[in-house]
Amino acid sequence: MTKTFEMSDLELMHYFLGIEINQEEDGIFICQKKYTENLLKKFKMYRCKTVATPLITNEKLRKEDGSRKANESVYRSLIGSLLYLTTTRPDIMYATSLLSRFMQNPSQIHYGAAKGILRYLQGTIDYGIWYKPTIDPRLFGYTDSDWAGSVDDMKSTSGYAFTIGSGIFSWSSKKQETVALSSAEAEYVAAASSTCQAIWLKRIFEDMGECQTETTEILCDNKSTIAMAKNPVFHSKTKHIAIKHHFLREVSANKEVELKYCKTEEQIADIFTKALPRPRFEMLRNMLGITQMCIKEEC
Repeated sequence: MTKTFEMSDLELMHYFLGIEINQEEDGIFICQKKYTENLLKKFKMYRCKTVATPLITNEKLRKEDGSRKANESVYRSLIGSLLYLTTTRPDIMYATSLLSRFMQNPSQIHYGAAKGILRYLQGTIDYGIWYKPTIDPRLFGYTDSDWAGSVDDMKSTSGYAFTIGSGIFSWSSKKQETVALSSAEAEYVAAASSTCQAIWLKRIFEDMGECQTETTEILCDNKSTIAMAKNPVFHSKTKHIAIKHHFLREVSANKEVELKYCKTEEQIADIFTKALPRPRFEMLRNMLGITQMCIKEEC
């Protein structure tokens, strides 16, 4: 890069905008341990009792839950801080994204759920993403959705994750703009969103000199979605879906992106669409590349 751009060599990076970077021979570990400690102290939760997952499984949060109103300023400050922490902690992405929907009128139940994320962070304070060197950096991703997960408007949640063979580096958890009439439609909309991201990432890699010439595979656990992306005969079942999502068929036909089936048990993006029980949550967290910090001098 020094041959292409005018720049100064400041040697190895260790700290940048609250992100700690530890570079070793066998990989790079990034985390926000110090930031997390300051966050826990700010909201008086440092050394609090820990929990195993960010959210309680099967707990449905809604805008009007009948509980007392929480302090809006404190709640928004907490959610904003957690959103910045998702830079290195995608395991709290879904929980934080879900609670951000209630920032206009938060209740004590919402605030209690947010403090639950802090309890989870207390037990995983030194966790981060471990990136290992790869011989063949091939881009591929995962896409998933939770059909009608929002109890307020029955909209679904889309989630995706992309990697080049090590820890994930691009992820999202977002409520869909329209109501899906079936789980297949919800998965199809999520796949279209993932495809947009895949095409953008391929262009970024091209600018960096790492061209992704092969078809980008996106793993999906819904066979109907894969069939709709490949077979235009499904028009009678998909004509109500917004046209903007059907470009997925075009890029599939051009072999830019290909949807492939994967078992639900292996669907990493599931962690971005719903609250999960502890065993599955921890399994998917490991698959994301999120692990405890282990520097040679400290191990």
